[in-house]
Amino acid sequence: MNLNSPSLRRKVAREAANLLYSGVEKEYKQAKVKAAKTFGTHFLPTNLEVAMELDKIAEENEGSARQERLIQMRKEALKLMKVLEAYKPLLIGSVWRGAIHYDSDIDITVYHDEPEEILKILEKNNLKTMQTEAVTITKKGKRKDSFHVYAELPGKEKMEVKIVQASEASEKEKCEIYGDKITGLSIYELEKILKENPTQRFLPS
Repeated sequence: MNLNSPSLRRKVAREAANLLYSGVEKEYKQAKVKAAKTFGTHFLPTNLEVAMELDKIAEENEGSARQERLIQMRKEALKLMKVLEAYKPLLIGSVWRGAIHYDSDIDITVYHDEPEEILKILEKNNLKTMQTEAVTITKKGKRKDSFHVYAELPGKEKMEVKIVQASEASEKEKCEIYGDKITGLSIYELEKILKENPTQRFLPS
């Protein structure tokens, strides 16, 4: 078999997606490397190819319940975003994309220079904080700091709030999985979608 044939590409991507879906691997890179070894090839599929297979696996396993849960998660996200309205909250991640699976959480980015202030607001609103961490990355020589709060909503859904410096509110990062810009959804946009098309997807065409 041609080691770069379309059928092999798909098999490696599918295997990597299975590793992610089952929780055997948490990161795309490790899942792709392990999947390639399984098929005896050095070829690694793109993150987008793996994400598309992951989406198919979730649909096959979760069916209509997946769409119902997506709507519920978007409603939960909207409630939280309204609490954080002063900090320009954006819904990102799989709940924004519309490509959730059983282990997905709600990802929200807010813009503020005092993480402790956000943390207090979350705690006042009955969010059970599980973990917090400060993260520093360097991209193209530029240092970026963020503070992450991992919590559980009253309805038991997991969520992550990423607190980014206020000066970065106008910046849009490139998505490492789908390759497009992470535009996310504002409160107004999410309200509109929940009224008009609550399961709308935001995936590159």
